[in-house]
Amino acid sequence: MEKKVIYLFCSAGMSTSLLVNKMNAVAEKHEVPVIIQAFSESLAAEKGGEADLVLLGPQIAYKLDEIRRLLPGKTVEVIDSIHYGKVDGLKVLQSAVALIKASSQQSVSH
Repeated sequence: MEKKVIYLFCSAGMSTSLLVNKMNAVAEKHEVPVIIQAFSESLAAEKGGEADLVLLGPQIAYKLDEIRRLLPGKTVEVIDSIHYGKVDGLKVLQSAVALIKASSQQSVSH
């Protein structure tokens, strides 16, 4: 798999920073080729286009449709609130990789 870019967005970009650190640690340990960063949701339109996958913190799940409209053609999903609450970098990374694989298979079949 070529290096993929995963951006996490939340209210201020602060609460996802710890999760990003955990995800990066897991990715490094398992040699998963990803770049993971966190931003404030106010930067979604500006930064989201650079990402292969956009993940939203559960606290901004209500903005899912709006951000999907801002980023047509991008996979945008909300992070599972249990995994988010536990700051479970492994589970969130596994979900992210599965979403990237699913979206790349869809784009191949279209």
